[in-house]
Order: sequence, then structure tokens, then C-alpha cells
Amino acid sequence: MRHLLTLEDWTPAQIAEAVAMARTIKANPEKYADVLRRKTLCMIFEKPSLRTRLSFEAGMNQMGGHAIYYDTSTSPIGAGKESIADTVRTMCRYVDIIMARLFKHEDLLEMARHTTVPLINALTNFSHPGQILADLQTIEEHKGRLAGLKLAYLGDSFNNVTHSLLFACPKMGMHLSIGCPAGKDYEPDPKAFAAARADSAKNGVAFAVTHDAAEAVRDADVVYTDSWMSYHIPKDKAGERKKIFGPYQVTAVLMKQAKPDAIFLNCLPALRGLEQTAEVIDGPQSVVFDQAENRMHMHKALMLILLKEAGTIQG
Repeated sequence: MRHLLTLEDWTPAQIAEAVAMARTIKANPEKYADVLRRKTLCMIFEKPSLRTRLSFEAGMNQMGGHAIYYDTSTSPIGAGKESIADTVRTMCRYVDIIMARLFKHEDLLEMARHTTVPLINALTNFSHPGQILADLQTIEEHKGRLAGLKLAYLGDSFNNVTHSLLFACPKMGMHLSIGCPAGKDYEPDPKAFAAARADSAKNGVAFAVTHDAAEAVRDADVVYTDSWMSYHIPKDKAGERKKIFGPYQVTAVLMKQAKPDAIFLNCLPALRGLEQTAEVIDGPQSVVFDQAENRMHMHKALMLILLKEAGTIQG
């Protein structure tokens, strides 16, 4: 059974397949209007969401299927009255595919051990693979390719977005530069760092982590940032983190270090005046709402690919 747990598990060919499928679905939505007719997706939410819920639910509906929203805060599993194993084993008797948006990556892995239907990681504290696949789709749409491009990521790098970029970009032949503060609380997880270093060497691309924002962005084709206040960060840390990450704010001045035709990404939600200025996110180089839209097309592609491999649908 093939799942999407992290992009470390996926080959370059599988990543490229997902990007190509998402672009095809986006260009020809009517062709896929009934492909998931009478199929059911269970959407498990432990963390709140806008884009994840709407993109999966709208995508399933647009392909003729049905999506069930399952909020763990009002469920036996959330109350500690039922195990992950029993919950997932039961779900698999009712639905064809599961997506889960959780706090702990270990809980996702526990689900994967017991599921008999495909499982999609819709975010954990360690990995956010569907987001990065949609990002790759967005980059390819705007740049015409992935291989040979340089992506610069700035800000909090001990997070799921950075780890998924580390697993994906070097694997796809993209140069990757991370600009972040020093320290284990702000730099990438060692496992993701090691994977990026190995894939970079294998594919002959550059990979670097620097504490100099301008150096990170220099000659980049893509500039990417994310929230300084991930869901697990206590709110009383906001002032401290603003000081720590302030030098990595993406400003119009910093964007000038990138190539003139560089695009700007943020997976949203975004706070103007923190991880980037309003001038950048609302400016002509920003493609953040293309990026947000592509979540739906990519999620459609992932459900189709995994359900076909599981033999649940033909094609």
C-alpha cells in the first residue's frame, strides 16, 4: 500500500508524476468530474485549517466523491477513549482513503501501521509533503522547469515546510539555500539535513544552510518563507521570536538579491510585517494565491494516484 507520509519516501519519478498529474487535472477538470464517484475520503483534523480542509473537500466533491470531516477534539480518540489503531482499523471499513492533519508525526506513522487504505499526510510537526508538491507545481508553472533552479528559504527552519523542501528540492535537481538563525531550535532537523546533503551530492546541485539572509537569497529563482509562529509555538514567545527572525524578514530590498524574475512563495497563513512585508506578498513577484489554489489540484492528483495504485479505481 503506497502512502504519502514524507517526501523522503518518494522517488523523483513519483514526485514528477504527481506534479504532472496535478497540472493535467488543473487544465482539464471536466475530464475528472466523475472519476471518484461513490468514493469516500475521511479527513482527520487535529490542527485547524483553511486551505487543507477546503482543498481536499472541494477536490473530492469536484471528482464526484464525498469527504467526511472528522474533528478529533469531539471524538473518542481525542478524548483518549480509543486508540489510534482501533480508530484507523474502524475507519478503513467505511472509507476508501484517509488524510490526517496532526501534531505528532509519530501518530501518523502509527496510523500507517494499521491502515488498509491509502493515507495522506496533510501536515504533522515534522513534514508537510502535500504542500511542497503543490509548491513544485507552482514553480514549474511559472518557471517552466524545476531542475537547475535555486530556491531560497528564509526564517524558521526547524519546521515541517523546511524539512519537506529538504527532502524534495535536491531530489528534483534544484539548488537549495536555507537562511535561518543559528541553533537547533531554528535550524533543520538533522535527518532532513542529511537527506538534502546526500541528494544534493548525488544530483550535482548546491545545498547550503547560512545565517546570512542576503547570502541565502542571492541569485535565487524562488524565495520562500513561512510563519515564525507555527501551531506548536506558545503565543507568549511571539516577541522573542520576532527579534530572532527579524533579520530574515523578506523585504523588497532583500528580494533584489534574487534574480529579477524571481517569484515569492508563502504557504499561508501569512502576517504582513512579520515573515514578509506587505510590499512583497502583495507585489508583482508574489504567486502565493496560485500556490494556494494548487493545493486543490495537487490533492486531487494525490488521491487519484494512491487510489489507482491501491486498485480502488481503474485507470
